[in-house]
Amino acid sequence: MPGAGTFRDDFGASVVVALVALPLCVGVAVASGVPAELGIVTGVVGGLVTGWFRGSSLQVSGPAAGLTVLVYEAVQAYGLPALGVLVLAAGVMQLGMGALRLGRWFRAISVAVVHGMLAGIGLVLISGQLYALGGVEAPGQTLAKLRGVHELGAQADLAAVLLGLGTIAAMVAWRRVPARLRIVPGALVGVAAATAVAVLLRLPVEKVRVTGVLAAVSPPGWGDFGVLASVGAAGTVVALALIASAETLFSAAAVDRMHDGPRTEYDKELIAQGVGNTLCGLLGALPMTAVIVRSAANVEAGARTRAARVMHGGWLLLFAVAFPRALESVPLAALAGVLLHAGWKLLPARAVAALWRTHRGEAVVLLVTASAILVTNLFEGVLIGLGLAVAKAAWETSHVHIEEVWEDEELCVRVVGNASFLRLPKLLDALDALPHGQPVRLDLSGLRHMDHACLTALEGWERARTPLPGREGVI
Repeated sequence: MPGAGTFRDDFGASVVVALVALPLCVGVAVASGVPAELGIVTGVVGGLVTGWFRGSSLQVSGPAAGLTVLVYEAVQAYGLPALGVLVLAAGVMQLGMGALRLGRWFRAISVAVVHGMLAGIGLVLISGQLYALGGVEAPGQTLAKLRGVHELGAQADLAAVLLGLGTIAAMVAWRRVPARLRIVPGALVGVAAATAVAVLLRLPVEKVRVTGVLAAVSPPGWGDFGVLASVGAAGTVVALALIASAETLFSAAAVDRMHDGPRTEYDKELIAQGVGNTLCGLLGALPMTAVIVRSAANVEAGARTRAARVMHGGWLLLFAVAFPRALESVPLAALAGVLLHAGWKLLPARAVAALWRTHRGEAVVLLVTASAILVTNLFEGVLIGLGLAVAKAAWETSHVHIEEVWEDEELCVRVVGNASFLRLPKLLDALDALPHGQPVRLDLSGLRHMDHACLTALEGWERARTPLPGREGVI
């Protein structure tokens, strides 16, 4: 049984994590185009429900900036009532993946693709929140948002811009204050300061709209499930499940490196996320994933057991029930500042620089993935990145070369390596460059792998070079 010291550490950590989570829950909800309360509902479920599971003891779940783009697109395409159905289906899919023990396979995803996905999400998030910062209605498509950025200066509300920039400045400056004061998270300090300024000066800026938690919760009806017949909606479900799972399990790997406690059991954590998203879907709330910002805050605040994340859900619920009207004073520009800061932190500038120095192919995969997300959407962009990573891996592993050895006035050509159709043109060019008019024996015993295209081509080449009977190659 945990002792009093452990409970005290978990209790203190839960307060810190709740303070970190509150502005992020609200900000992610607003950026996703749904009522602010739904973000808090997802945070509550992430604590009070998912927090009980044993997959990862210190990882904290809730609504994530990484899913904002996908959720916003889904709400715009299918409407808010359909969101619960999509999240519910994604949760059921996660449960199935966990039951089939597929959690460990997420560790096989190319790190370059993951960084590219985060970079793409960060760029899309920034492009959208720049408009929210200035109180300007944003165009629908990401490329249109980027093209219109240069016109924002003439349209933006100066007061809103100053509040948002002040929020970002407060968050950046807060990291330099003494450690004993940083128990209060910078995001909360920035939002609280911006809210106080807006209230005291009575600034005419747009603020969060509040309907109440119970009014915001809207379980899907039977008629809403018809959306799953759409190919696009089915793709959204798959994207939600895969991206949320990948972000959760990569976060788990990072959190495991931050503490000496029990390691994450990936399949159990996947089931925990599935249960949480299934319940979020039934409540019509946002999808959840494990979030590295909250998880890191939990570890750094001294959490010892999963009780800390459970209690953090209780604090969020208490705030939503006891102080719902407090949200009505929060300027949207302040939340835009929080999300701009979060989007900036998703841009892996150091990772790109390091990869460019050591593995330029990986850096190209990262940049292509991010660019594809900007041009298309999150799901298609990630698929393009994964396809490029697989093609790159296939190309790099299909190394093949030939060795020439003369044996009793006969040229023995030994092919060594992995022969695939990707290297076939180069291989045939090398073979055609061999001296003509000499007996040739082809030795393929040095090949570790050879596909059918190479086998057919090499047999044809040998027949053309050694037409005499009895000159069969060593296949």
